[in-house]
Amino acid sequence: MARKQAPAAEPVEERIEDIDLEAEMQGSYLEYAYSVIYSRALPDARDGLKPVQRRILYQMAEMGLRPDRGHVKSARVVGEVMGKLHPHGDSAIYDALVRLAQDFAMRVPLVDGHGNFGSLDDGPAASRYTEARLAAPALSLTEDLDEDVVDFVPNYDGQFQQPDVLPAAYPNLLVNGASGIAVGMATSMAPHNLIEVVNAAVHLLEHPEATTDELMEFVPGPDFPSGGIVMGLDGVKDAYETGRGAIKVRAKASIEQIGPRRTGIVITELPYMVGPERVIEKMKDAVQSKKLQGVADVQDLTDRHHGLRLVISIKTGFDPAAVLELLYRLTPLEDSFNFNNVALVDGQPRTLGLKELLRVYIDHRLQVVTRRSRFRLARRQERLHLVRGLLVAILDIDEVIQVIRSSDTSEQARTRLCQVFDLDEVQAEYILELRLRRLTKFSRIELEQERDALLAEIAQLEELLGSDVLLRRKVAEELEATADKLGTPRRTLLMNAKPAAPRSSKAAPSLQIADGPTLVALSTTGRAVRVDLTDGQQLSAPSRRSKHDAILATAAGTIRGELGAITSRGRVMRFSPIDIPSVPANSIQLGGGVRLRDYIGLVDKSEQIVSITALDSDTPVALGTAQGVVKRFVPSTLAPKPEVEVIALKPGDAVVGAAAAPDEAELVFVTKDAQLLRFAAASVRPQGAAAGPRGPRPGAPRRSRRRKSLARRGPARGRPTTPPPKPG
Repeated sequence: MARKQAPAAEPVEERIEDIDLEAEMQGSYLEYAYSVIYSRALPDARDGLKPVQRRILYQMAEMGLRPDRGHVKSARVVGEVMGKLHPHGDSAIYDALVRLAQDFAMRVPLVDGHGNFGSLDDGPAASRYTEARLAAPALSLTEDLDEDVVDFVPNYDGQFQQPDVLPAAYPNLLVNGASGIAVGMATSMAPHNLIEVVNAAVHLLEHPEATTDELMEFVPGPDFPSGGIVMGLDGVKDAYETGRGAIKVRAKASIEQIGPRRTGIVITELPYMVGPERVIEKMKDAVQSKKLQGVADVQDLTDRHHGLRLVISIKTGFDPAAVLELLYRLTPLEDSFNFNNVALVDGQPRTLGLKELLRVYIDHRLQVVTRRSRFRLARRQERLHLVRGLLVAILDIDEVIQVIRSSDTSEQARTRLCQVFDLDEVQAEYILELRLRRLTKFSRIELEQERDALLAEIAQLEELLGSDVLLRRKVAEELEATADKLGTPRRTLLMNAKPAAPRSSKAAPSLQIADGPTLVALSTTGRAVRVDLTDGQQLSAPSRRSKHDAILATAAGTIRGELGAITSRGRVMRFSPIDIPSVPANSIQLGGGVRLRDYIGLVDKSEQIVSITALDSDTPVALGTAQGVVKRFVPSTLAPKPEVEVIALKPGDAVVGAAAAPDEAELVFVTKDAQLLRFAAASVRPQGAAAGPRGPRPGAPRRSRRRKSLARRGPARGRPTTPPPKPG
C-alpha cells in the first residue's frame, strides 16, 4: 500500500533586523545592573535586609520555625524559599541562611543554627547536614505581618505573595550592618549595639531636629560581634556625618606570665571578620622573612567554653610591648574597616549618615504602627458591630427563634431578622450561624463586658491615630521594650588613641607618645576621659553629655605614668591613662569616655570602681565602707604591684566612697536614717592594710540630743583611734 505523501511545508519568511551592538550591550548590561542593585546586593534601609534574607525569614516564619519549636533541615528551608519566593539557585540561599546564623558575623543573629555553620577560617557543612530555626530577634522583625502593616507583592511567578519589607521592631540595618557588591557600587556597614541604637532612635523621635553630635552621645561607635578595640574616633564621626569613613580595629591583647620564666601575649578578641588562622599565617610569614623577631611560639587555644585565646610566646630579652606593636603593624591584629553606608531608600541607592539611617527607619516604624492601629481599629469596630447585634437578639431570644422557625429559607430568615430587630445583613447572618448554647444569661454578661472592653480599645486607638505625639510615644515604648528584651552589653572598646603605622611602611613601629601632664576624670556612670593640660591651663566645667552623669573623681598625673583605681573590695589597681580617650580641656565630655572597669579588666560585676587617685601623691586618701569603717592611707607608700589591698574588709562589707583627705580636711558620715558624724581627718591616722576605726553603725538607734553633741567629739563606738588635736 502506497504511503500518502505529506503536503509540502510553506516556506518561512526570513526576518532579519539590524540592531546597534553597542546599544544592545548597554541596554542588557543596564538591566543586569538594575537587577543586581535592587534585587540582590543592597539592603533596604527600612528593615536592613536584602531580598534573599527577607524571603528566608518570612518563609521560615510561615513554616512555623519558631524558637520554641524543633530544628529542621536547612535543605528543607532552602527548598521552600527557592520553590516559592527566590528565583535564584540554592547555593545563594544557603549562603545567606548561614550568615544569618553566624554569631561572629551578625551582632544579633537572626537564625538559630544547629550543626557546623562554619567559622572565620572554614566554611559550613552542606545544607543536608545542618538544621535551623528562627532566633528570638527574628520574631521582632516579622511580627504583626498578619495585621496589614506592610505591602505584599507577588513572587517571581505570581503564585504566592511576599512582603515588600518586614515590620522590623528595631533598626536592624544599624544593629547587624551589611555588606555587598553591586554593579558600580558597594555597601559596607558596621554593626552596632542594639541598646545604643534604640536610645538614639528614641531621642530622634522625641527631638526630630537633633544633630549628629547629639546622636553620637548615644551611639559613640560601632560594636562588632568579635569585640576588639577601635583606635581613633575621627573616622567614626566622618562615617556618621557623610556615610563614608575608615577606622582601625585592634585585637584585644594582654601581656601575661604564661610560664615560670616566659612572658607571652594573649589575644582574646580579634578585629571584625579576622580569623586566628589568618593571623597565625601572617605571623609565620613575617618571622620567615625576618620582619618579625622575638616570637618563640604561637598556640591557638580557642574552644567553645573559653572563647578565643591565642597565646604568643616571647623570647627572653625582648620587650613584649614592642613585639606587640610590631605585630599590630605586620599582621591582621590591627585591621581597617571602611564605612560605605549605601542602602535602598524608596527604591533608590543612597549613601546615608547616622541621622538619615535612623530617620528612614523611624518613618517606616511610624507607618507600621499607624497601619497596625488602623487594622486593629477596623477589626474591633467589626466585632463591636456583631456584639451589639447579639445583645439585641439575646434581649428577645424567644421572638428571634420564632422568626427563624417561621421562615422557609435562610434568606427569608435573614431578611425578617433585619426587618423585625433593625439589624443589618452582617449581624443577621452572624445570629443565624450562632450556636444556641451561646444564647444564655452568662453569655449576655460576657457580651456586655466584651462590648465595654471594645469601646475602651476603640477609644484608645482613635486617640492614638489622632495624635502624632501619642504615636511617636508608642513607637518609642515599643523600641525600648525590644531593647530591654534583646539588648546585650557593648563588646567593642572605643579608644581615641593613635593606631599603629601602616603595614606598607618599612620603618620600625614608633612607641613614642609625647608625655605630659594629664588629668583623668571618672564619671558617676563609670566612664573615664583624659584631659591633657599645658602649663598653667585651667580645667573648665564638664558639658552635659547624658542624663544623671557628673564627674565623680579626678586624678592628676602624666600620660605615660600610672594612676590607681579604688574598688569596692578595697583594692587599688594600677593603670596607665595613655589609651583613655582624650577630650579638650575647655569642655569635658563624659559620654565619649571609656568604661574604666573594662579598661582595667574588672571581671566580677559585683566589684565597682568608687574613685581614682594619683599613686605618687603624698596626700592621704580616706575610705568609707558600708558598715561604717573609716580609714586613711597614703598612695605613695603603696607597694609597686598591679593591685594592692588597702583595707581589710569584713564579710559583707564594701567600700562605698573614697576621696583625698589631708589633715586639715573634715570627714563626714551620713547614714540612711539621717544621722551624721563629723570629725577632723587628722584624727584618723594613716595606716597600712588594717581595717581602720569604726564610724557610725548602720541601723543604730537614735541617740539623745546630748549624745549627738558628744558624737561630734568622738563617741564610744564612733571615736577614731587617735584623739583629735587640741584647739589652739
